[in-house]
Amino acid sequence: MVGENFAGNIIVNLANLPDFLRNPILKKRMMEFFGLTEPEKKEIINNALEAGPTIPFPNFSKLFKTWLKILTTLTEEQREGLFSAYILEIAKNPQKLITFNLDGILELFLSLEENEKETLSNTIKKIINSLDAEEKRKILIVIPDNAKKHLKF
Repeated sequence: MVGENFAGNIIVNLANLPDFLRNPILKKRMMEFFGLTEPEKKEIINNALEAGPTIPFPNFSKLFKTWLKILTTLTEEQREGLFSAYILEIAKNPQKLITFNLDGILELFLSLEENEKETLSNTIKKIINSLDAEEKRKILIVIPDNAKKHLKF
């Protein structure tokens, strides 16, 4: 699979699907993530971080909001597992987050129901607060101030 971004291609295709198809397919893919090996998880995370900024934001926004909403339906352990994988990869390579439309992503987060925002915020804060000082510093540098305010950092 070297040189191929299968996960990225799936992400692009999912972004272009209507809601009634995107929701169940994305949830199934997210649940499959938990059965993968660590190298497979890392590859999927890196492919997603690479593919995300290449998707036109109107399509990406539909996909990302669906992803966030599905995350709120998972167990805390599952949510933490998924978020941790992304956050740890971003802590290693903060530049991967910079290419995203972070203001747009924050707007998507803010459009969620209050309980959904609280659920996601609590998980994100828990993960970031558990990082070592250097990883935490790297993450907080790339998170826009407005997002930190809403996450209460």
